[in-house]
Amino acid sequence: MVERAATVGEVKMRVLLSGICLGALVCSLLAAPAARAESLPEALAKAYQTNPQLNAERARQRATDENVPQALAGYRPQIIAGLSVGLQAVRDQLPGNVIQTATLKPWQIGVTVTQTLFNGFKTANSVRVAELQVRSGREALRNVGQGVLLDAVTAYTNVLANQTLVEAQRANVAFLKETRAITERRLNAGDVTPTDTAQAEARLNRGLADLNAAEVNLAISQATYAQVVGNAPSQLRPAETTDRLLPRSREDSIGLALREHPAVMAAGFDVDVASTSIRVAESSLMPNVSVQGNVSRARDNDSTLSTFGTDQASVIGQVTQPIYDGGTAASQTRQAKEVAAQSRLVLDQVRNQAKTAVVSAWVANEGAKIAVSASESEVKAAEVALAGVQKEAAGGQRTTVDVLNAQQDLITARARLIGAQRDRVIASYTLLSAVGRLDVKTLNLKTPDYLPEVHYHQVRDAWHGLRTPSGQ
Repeated sequence: MVERAATVGEVKMRVLLSGICLGALVCSLLAAPAARAESLPEALAKAYQTNPQLNAERARQRATDENVPQALAGYRPQIIAGLSVGLQAVRDQLPGNVIQTATLKPWQIGVTVTQTLFNGFKTANSVRVAELQVRSGREALRNVGQGVLLDAVTAYTNVLANQTLVEAQRANVAFLKETRAITERRLNAGDVTPTDTAQAEARLNRGLADLNAAEVNLAISQATYAQVVGNAPSQLRPAETTDRLLPRSREDSIGLALREHPAVMAAGFDVDVASTSIRVAESSLMPNVSVQGNVSRARDNDSTLSTFGTDQASVIGQVTQPIYDGGTAASQTRQAKEVAAQSRLVLDQVRNQAKTAVVSAWVANEGAKIAVSASESEVKAAEVALAGVQKEAAGGQRTTVDVLNAQQDLITARARLIGAQRDRVIASYTLLSAVGRLDVKTLNLKTPDYLPEVHYHQVRDAWHGLRTPSGQ
């Protein structure tokens, strides 16, 4: 009986040390920043700078900027230079059956300048459409930026949680191995039955399976992190929530999203684009006024052989009024009106989606707070329960499987706490994204903010040049 008391006491000590180690591990990984570790703001700054999806969207926006100088080209003159050179054999039959032959080397050079004076306000409305497309594109870019930053937050917290969970499962496996060894020694001493050994072995295999699953999830989250952020994760500091940046009430959040969310604002600009496009289509039914100037010189191009050269200069005004084009312009106008009606319905849809997203994010964020509190209470209760089972096992009132069950309950509670703390961070950032303020400025990230208007002003009034402002 003395040996039995010693072995049970040893089990108690192992369980107690395991609980202490797990508690210290979770606290160290979730609360204590490691030296030279990467923080969440640093990871977000890297993702903002290097993420391929975000950089591709920036390139798309720069391409959209070029619609404005293309539309402005309608205000500017069109200049065309022409040059023709050839060889021509001529055989003229004159009255009296006189034959005249010659070999000409004709050439002609000229310049034509065309300036549109009025085209039914098509140019002005086209410029307006292009400018609205630029503003809509900027909001779409901002929305993609929000998505990338939220993906980075999710990847960061997943890696952090999975790293913590792996270490917790490793400590659990170490404890289970020690428990199995102790049970085997007690079996050899005749203190327990083979059932106790089988139970310890089964629980160890479950722990190994849980550890393997945690390691798989960690590897997946690390790969996702590298994809989103741009580099493999190392030691990560604990992630903080964005509660200080969030609106105080759900109603304030909804109002803010309807005013400032980039998806809502982009849809609003799309309505303006579609409405202005109606006037562009209607311009095809209006008169066009243009003036054309031409200067040319021709030599040796008269097949009658009566003139050696011709010099010409002309200025011509032209007015055209479409009468009937088969119904094309009328159809295009009706089509533009339907597109405008569609865009207004899409705006309503986007507003409803934004409102739903805010409500969902608000509820999820509030629920995450409760989940963290409940998980913390669960861990504390599981620790108390484990300590009680340990004492009862030392007195012979509990079996090995009771201790193992209490240990498993504690590990499960800690895993839930790790997941709840991860969800708590993600939920706060999701709510900030839902109201439309998940950006570099609001988060105060230490990285230059990408300003799409810089490129816009660089190309807006460019009259010529094939190179982009970046030198390509």
